Amino acid sequence: MKWQSWTPYLLGMLRIVAAFLFIQVGTAKWFAFPAAIMPGGGTAPMGSLPWVAGILETVGGSLLLLGLFTRPVAFILSGEMAVAYFYGHAPNGFWPVLNQGTDAVFYCFLWLYFSAAGPGPWSIDALRRAGKVAT
Repeated sequence: MKWQSWTPYLLGMLRIVAAFLFIQVGTAKWFAFPAAIMPGGGTAPMGSLPWVAGILETVGGSLLLLGLFTRPVAFILSGEMAVAYFYGHAPNGFWPVLNQGTDAVFYCFLWLYFSAAGPGPWSIDALRRAGKVAT
């Protein structure tokens, strides 16, 4: 088997691993799990911008992990990460490595890529396309 034939499977693996990491950002804001990351510890205050971001990251990340509604969810999360960068990081300087916005930029473009590329073969979306799961 040629290395290039692994492309769709590696796409799926990238989606699964990235979504798993992304979910942790949301659960840290929402539940302080696996650790509290909010200033002063604890969880994001209900209704705050970080609280809304935590919902998007936890729920959206879970959908991406499963590969369910991948394209629209990835597009929404890409936008969330763009807002996170320009609202939370860019005011602290131009360079992402200095304003601590590297992750936001990376996720923004990764999710934008998945919104175009789709989930890969290991996904509920692929099963639905194949007619194996009722819609």
